[in-house]
Formats: sequence, C-alpha cells, structure tokens
Amino acid sequence: MTTARPAFVVGVGMTKFEKPLTKAWDYPDMGREAASAALSDAALRYDDVQAVCASYCYGEPTSGQRAAYELGLTGVPIFNTNNNCSSGSSALMLARLLVQSGVYECVLALGFEKMEQGLSERYTDRTSPVQRHRQSLVEMGADESPVNPKMNNMTSDVIKMFAYAAQEHSKQYGTKFDHYARIAQKNRKQGSNNPFACFQREVSLDEVTKRPLLQPITLAMSAMTGDGGAAAIVCSEKFMHLRGLQRNAVEILSQHMVTDIPSSFGKNFQNLCGVEMSRLAAQKCLQEAGLTIRDVDVLEVHDCFSCNELFMYEALEMCGEGQGGKMIDGAKWIKNAAGGEVCVLGGRWVVNPSGGLESKGHPIGATGLGQCAELNWQLRGIAGRRQVEGSQVALQHNFGLGSAAVVTLYRKYSPRQRATFSHPRPVMEAKL
Repeated sequence: MTTARPAFVVGVGMTKFEKPLTKAWDYPDMGREAASAALSDAALRYDDVQAVCASYCYGEPTSGQRAAYELGLTGVPIFNTNNNCSSGSSALMLARLLVQSGVYECVLALGFEKMEQGLSERYTDRTSPVQRHRQSLVEMGADESPVNPKMNNMTSDVIKMFAYAAQEHSKQYGTKFDHYARIAQKNRKQGSNNPFACFQREVSLDEVTKRPLLQPITLAMSAMTGDGGAAAIVCSEKFMHLRGLQRNAVEILSQHMVTDIPSSFGKNFQNLCGVEMSRLAAQKCLQEAGLTIRDVDVLEVHDCFSCNELFMYEALEMCGEGQGGKMIDGAKWIKNAAGGEVCVLGGRWVVNPSGGLESKGHPIGATGLGQCAELNWQLRGIAGRRQVEGSQVALQHNFGLGSAAVVTLYRKYSPRQRATFSHPRPVMEAKL
C-alpha cells in the first residue's frame, strides 16, 4: 500500500471530439473550452491553479502555454508533455506527482489536439522514435508494403502492428473476426449515448464488417483521428477540504507507467503493441491499491482498434489468456435507471461506456484526459444514459506507441475508505 500524499480529481471537462478539418477552431479554443469546463465543474478559478501540465503531439513547443494563456496570465509553471497516444494520461500523472510532492496544492492537467486525417511524422531527417518498433514488425514477417497506396507510412505501420497482433491472437487461440467486430459494435452502441463523441450512431454488425483495412481490421474497428480537448483539476486533500470539494472528489488510488521492455521487441506482435507493458502497469496499480480486478466496476481502455480492447480483457486479467473472445461471447446488455443500456462483460465489468476511442474519436493529446473525465462522471453517478450503476472503483488504460502504457485506478472519495477497501456490488439483471 502506498503512503504517498493522496491526490484527488475535483473537476473535469472536455469538448465534443470532432472530425479533423470539420470545425473552425484551433487548439487554444479547445484548451480554453475544456479547461473552463473543468474549472466550472470544480467551482474554481484559474487563479486557484498553481501549475499546468499540458499534453499534445501535433504542435510546436510551448503550445501548452498558448492554450493556458486563454485562461489568464498568472505566471504559473506550465509543463508540456508528449507521449504519443498516452500523452493525456502522462499529463495527469505529472499533475498527480506535483501534488504528491507537496510543492503544489492544485494542478490543471490539460490535453488538446488539432489533427490531420491520419497519423504523420514531421521530422523525417532524423531517427524515428518508433524506428525500432517498425524494424521488429518487419523482422517478425510483416509485409513492408503500405496497407493502402494513399496512406502514409506512419498510419500504415500502426494498422499493421495491430492487425498482425490480431491475426496472431486468432491463430493462437481461435479468436474470430466476429469477436473483434462485435466489440466495435458494442462501443458504437454505448457511444450513441455520449454527447461528447464524434460518432453518436449505432451501427449494425454488417456495417462494421465492411471497408476492410488489413485483415481482420475494418474502418469501423478503428479509432479515427480527431480534434478536441479535455482537462482535469488535481488537488491535495488539504486543498479539497479547505475549498469544500469533497462531494465530487475522486481519489487517484494508484497510477503507473511502463515503457518498453525486452518482450516488446521479441517475437510477439501483441507485445509489440503494448500488451505485456499494460499487464505490468495494471498489476502494479492493483497491488499498490490493495485491490484485485474483481474490485473494479467500470473501465475505459485504449481501443485504438477493437482488437486491442480484446487484448486488454486478458492483460488486465479480466479473463484468462486466450479467453478474450469468450468475454464478448458472454456479453449481456443491462438497462440503467436513465433508460440507457450498458454492456456487461464477465458478469461484472462495463468496458468503454463512453463508446471508447472508436466512438469518440482520438485527438491523441486529449484522449487520456477524456477517459479520465468519463470515469469521474461514472463514479459521481452523473453519466446519464451511459451510467454504470453502483460504480465505486474505475480503471483507465491508455497506450502510446513508442511506447508508454499508463494505467490509473480511481475511487469516489469517502473519508471512511482510506486504508482498505471492499464493497458489495449490486447484482445486475440482464435484459431479456
């Protein structure tokens, strides 16, 4: 169990995520909207913030300053973070560490991204940070030709990594194309209740299976790039009490980041995509918090492709190795009090009630903080038609190639739950 100074999320906010090039706005607009929403949620002013941790990937140095200046010129330290798709969680982690250090009482984590239609690399005159990953991909037998002649190398290689990992999983364990397709369909159905999602329409299984990219991945099984912002206010317990913020406070119980390990570059496509890194990060979080995965009620995981969500069922030990397909086979839809439906896996968990990246879109600097916002709303019981009723503990998984896997555990604040934790979960009745 950790004895570090506790840190709490007391306000969250996000913009609606949009398709790139479809809305007349810029990253300062995204940052201002998301941060203003988080400050309003916490009933705080920007003057109360003592430091800012900004996350983005597609932008010039000190873009965090330019975004934060939309809120005021207070002279506070502003730290810019870039960890590819896990940038948002990295900013949240840095904010938590700053609070835990005792130097700062209230820190804003702010993520934003203005993207293109696809991934890209700007600095082609130097070694790519994912050069070793690309080399391993080829060494393990991947075709070097692009997925599509019109697709740039970065986008193509990322699709290849996860497609080959899915093929590998299918060969090892008999996982079917239908399993990956039904995860995508599940996420689109849950996302239809999310006003912040880019895609708010249910899709049929037939629609999911169309427009293939690289077997078994189709377009509907992929998270589209996006524009948008998300933010979280992180503070100390002292600050929380002084400002009377306990009612909406969510404690960050534990948070761990794991970067590449030897198995990332071995002979396994799934580990190249961060499966073992994610497993280690989750194990560290749960051990530190004194919990097991059975104590977790709701999860937001990094479904950059639907196959990666299936990988995470196993990496997070929601099921045994190779049993991810059986998890989705046994899925049951449950109605909540708001009239919405959520998909329960393993009789226990709801994964990606927000609709995940597949529904929301993926503005990579904001994604991790968008996950944080959703889980805070869930634990506070204000997620509306997406609500997972009775949720007390949440887990977030965010992965960025290059690589960094970040796992975060949250619990709704209660002064009675500071040392140990155990809770009965109401039995959910399946829709007939």
